[in-house]
Amino acid sequence: MKLLDMLQGIKNIIFDLGGVIYAIDYQATTRAFACMGIEDFEQIYAKVGQSDLFDNFETGMISKAEFIGEIKEYLDPSISDEDIINSWNAMLIDFIPDALECLKSLQGSYRIFLLSNTNEIHIKEIKDRVGEQFYAEFCQLFEKVYLSHDLGLRKPHTEVFTHIINAQSLDPKETLFIDDSQQHIEGASKVGLKVYHLKDGEKISELSTKNL
Repeated sequence: MKLLDMLQGIKNIIFDLGGVIYAIDYQATTRAFACMGIEDFEQIYAKVGQSDLFDNFETGMISKAEFIGEIKEYLDPSISDEDIINSWNAMLIDFIPDALECLKSLQGSYRIFLLSNTNEIHIKEIKDRVGEQFYAEFCQLFEKVYLSHDLGLRKPHTEVFTHIINAQSLDPKETLFIDDSQQHIEGASKVGLKVYHLKDGEKISELSTKNL
């Protein structure tokens, strides 16, 4: 089904960040850690299923220092905190220009929200790259921004979707959730949200109100 068809009867849209609005290359981080000696990093962290370490970091259960300390256990003692942070941030590419224009075009026609599984290191890096003003203006494109490490909840658990539905008084039948991860789509479906799995190569710019 096309994205435009999914907007029929929709009043609210919840967007994922990485892979939907912000370009991500998970393999870049895998390669970076491999260069530092973690050859099986993909087994420790993967897009389709993370270890408890990354889950805990993304829900704010452990601090940046604790996260780095855990990673250091897999590395040579000579590896610095900065090296680890740079490798962790290697997956971050940039905002997708077409996606930003799409969000602007949807303002006023829909209530739009952001829901991202993320962490304090990645958010700081994004802010540092684009600047505080750009980041603030980006956040203002949404009625509310939900970041997992602030919220203490993450996808694909149904609790995070239920929290947003209740907090914003959303009707799930009138709410579309867009994500590039199948497991997150499945979690949203369980609470009755309309969903769209954004495949590789697809762009949310197809949602532009110019085409409605």
